Amino acid sequence: MRDVVIVGAGHNALVAACYLARAGLDVEVVERRDVVGGAVSTVERFPGYRMDVGSSAHIMVRHTGIVEDLDLAAVGLEYQDLDPWGFAPFGDEAIAFHVDLDDACQSIAAVCGDRDATAYHAFVTDWSARNMKVFDAFQDPPTGRNLGRHLWNVGRGAGLDGMELSRQFLTSGDALLDEHFDDERLKTALAWMGAQSGPPTHEVATADLVGWNTVMHRLPPGHPVGGSGMLSVALARRFEALGGTLRLADGAARIHARDGRASGVETTSGERIAARAVLAGCHVLTTFELLGWEQLPAAFAEHARRSIRVGNGIGMVVRLATSDLPHYPGAIGGDEWRAIQLIAPDRTALRRAHGDLMAGVPPREPAVLAMTFSAFDDTIAPPGKHNVTVWGQWHAYELANGEDWDAIAEREGQKLVDAVDRAAPGFAASVERMHVQTPLDLERELGLRRGNVMHVEMALDQMFSYRPMPELAGYRTPLDGLYLTGASTHPGGGVFGASGRSAAGVLLADRARSGGRGRSSRRRRR
Repeated sequence: MRDVVIVGAGHNALVAACYLARAGLDVEVVERRDVVGGAVSTVERFPGYRMDVGSSAHIMVRHTGIVEDLDLAAVGLEYQDLDPWGFAPFGDEAIAFHVDLDDACQSIAAVCGDRDATAYHAFVTDWSARNMKVFDAFQDPPTGRNLGRHLWNVGRGAGLDGMELSRQFLTSGDALLDEHFDDERLKTALAWMGAQSGPPTHEVATADLVGWNTVMHRLPPGHPVGGSGMLSVALARRFEALGGTLRLADGAARIHARDGRASGVETTSGERIAARAVLAGCHVLTTFELLGWEQLPAAFAEHARRSIRVGNGIGMVVRLATSDLPHYPGAIGGDEWRAIQLIAPDRTALRRAHGDLMAGVPPREPAVLAMTFSAFDDTIAPPGKHNVTVWGQWHAYELANGEDWDAIAEREGQKLVDAVDRAAPGFAASVERMHVQTPLDLERELGLRRGNVMHVEMALDQMFSYRPMPELAGYRTPLDGLYLTGASTHPGGGVFGASGRSAAGVLLADRARSGGRGRSSRRRRR
């Protein structure tokens, strides 16, 4: 009997697997695909092109210390810094968000004026300090004690009282931008980057989605040499070096329970793996379907089905094999190709695209961001060619106009290419092959329900102690021995890893308290 069997080999699940194996537990990971990483994986779509399947730029995981703690460099992980971290083209001009704050402010001053540059310097100084405390809260289970310990005194350095501080965090991202800056181009670039979690920045309580951008002036996003999936490959190597067992192309078909607790997993091949605990790294609703809703208290099951909001998709992506890179009129000598290229004309366009999502129709003019990592990583494209990713928002999974994603995939993918071409004339002509991933494709390939790359919506009422609902926020479930990790849990989606480390810590603490068996939810509820 295994100590733990883990459902799915996404990056959070693999982080958990590493920490559990390092603690001496007998752990097996089961994965339905033939590659590790879930949405953090890289495959060869076209000969010679190693293309990311989901996430591409790595931001949060670089702040967690997990890469260093598990010494992933020793098993092949090498990050290339994205500096500047953002490049926002506007006709013949462009804003470059260099990691060095003074350099970024010089770029802002050249486009937007000295007043906005000075305001941006103060904004980054203030909000990056706040967000390092928020990030500390992301690193631990979201208990009241942990949240209070980490978030106490957030914003104190700015001399704000509690009422003003809470107002700033609860306002919309757009309102926060309007309070600080004048130039619409600067506000558009920061709003578009802030919207990458899903919620648009005109919604309430999105201010810190914008404020979070500031931490990239402390440590930039990174691109793993060889593609995003090399993080997951390194985690898998570390896990196996620690004695763990990894099973690919034979995922979980069912989670078994016996005598009121999880007892193991049955794989798609029919093999049953008995275990003292099960840790599910898949979507929370998929976890309960594998278990069987009847295994859960009826009132809880009904509440979970109705209250966990998956939403109606976020976006779609095209992976392009090209003969050239996008050439922007406001280029900065090639450094723009290292950056996340933020392509949106103004915030009105962002709101219009989100309005199309809410109406259930494909966006007429999607906002996009482009990533051109083959400009400096020669392992992901053939010599003389390039590998370009273009992500767009917002795209509804369920269309209200009667159209079918399989029928319109190429048309909608071309819209993303055309958006880049408007900012970098001539780019469309360089596209030789295109792989389209619609919201439906993301669900089919990666198990991302309704195409939501964040699993469940990243709104305030589904974050921290509410993610994915208060009863599940501590990575435990009502069934003894069944635990959760992944984007469905705190701190949410993106390339992070913190959920995996925290879930492993909770499981280990429960084992220690119960003499190696795992905590009893019945004792916990009394």
